[in-house]
Amino acid sequence: MTIVTCPRCGAKNRVDEHRPAQLQPKCGRCGMPLAKAPSADAGGVLHLDDQNFPEALRNAGNTLMLVDCWADWCGPCRMLAPTIDELGKTAGGRWIIAKLNVDQSPHIASQYQVESIPTMLLFKNGQLVDRMIGLYAKPAIESRLAQLAADG
Repeated sequence: MTIVTCPRCGAKNRVDEHRPAQLQPKCGRCGMPLAKAPSADAGGVLHLDDQNFPEALRNAGNTLMLVDCWADWCGPCRMLAPTIDELGKTAGGRWIIAKLNVDQSPHIASQYQVESIPTMLLFKNGQLVDRMIGLYAKPAIESRLAQLAADG
């Protein structure tokens, strides 16, 4: 079970992430449909979309969160995918690794002015603190994550 805060009334709701995907959770207090909590794959990478992105950002708190903005048709994005998956497996709670398909989530991509992909957005305390545009090697990404995580 995960806790999802209702955007309308602020009530905290328990949502069973194992319920069938076609069932839409609703707030127990006001009945508003709730965004499903972001789910992590087996490698520990969160899969975000326009609906669950704000909740994931709030839940991250002061833990650094890297969001890989990508698309299926993007060659460099497909080249970066194994690196993102490895970072998710080895994060160990130091940071959060997430993916956002820009074709399926145009609102968030527009909000953060993602104009080319791959773009990695880095958030801390709910604020965008950096972005990395293009294809980076794993050591360069880890170095930037370590540097930003160490910054107060």
